[in-house]
Amino acid sequence: MAKVKIPDNKVQELKDICKSFNNDPGELINVLHQAQQLFGYLPAEVQEIVADEMNVSVAHVYGVVTFYSFFSMLPKGKHPISICMGTACYVRGAEKVLDEFKRRLDVKVGETTPDGKFSLSCLRCVGACGLAPVVTIGERVYGRVSPDDVKKILDEY
Repeated sequence: MAKVKIPDNKVQELKDICKSFNNDPGELINVLHQAQQLFGYLPAEVQEIVADEMNVSVAHVYGVVTFYSFFSMLPKGKHPISICMGTACYVRGAEKVLDEFKRRLDVKVGETTPDGKFSLSCLRCVGACGLAPVVTIGERVYGRVSPDDVKKILDEY
């Protein structure tokens, strides 16, 4: 994987984020949230700076990043698509909807389209079980989605 070159001003912003939490290892999750807001994702180079600033191991930072599904080590697309795989959505056909998104976008879960327009992920519950199956694209929620709806949804973007 290619190394990510982080501009010096962004490195300083990241160090300032760490400092704003007093470089306290107990604040690692908060620091990572803000770092992800700054960069859009958490590549290894960002994790190394955070580990260094907060005086924890890179392995510890990596463990936190990979444990929580909110964090991403890959850049997300301009329009991140999430398919709910919670029980209600799953039993109402979310897997077939996911398969159709994968087919149409030609990406696997966790990947971003080559043009950077869409990324595809799954999540556990949106809290809109009555609308199952549910798909979110950015902040927008689509309910009662069938595989036949996928093309129409993508065409909106």
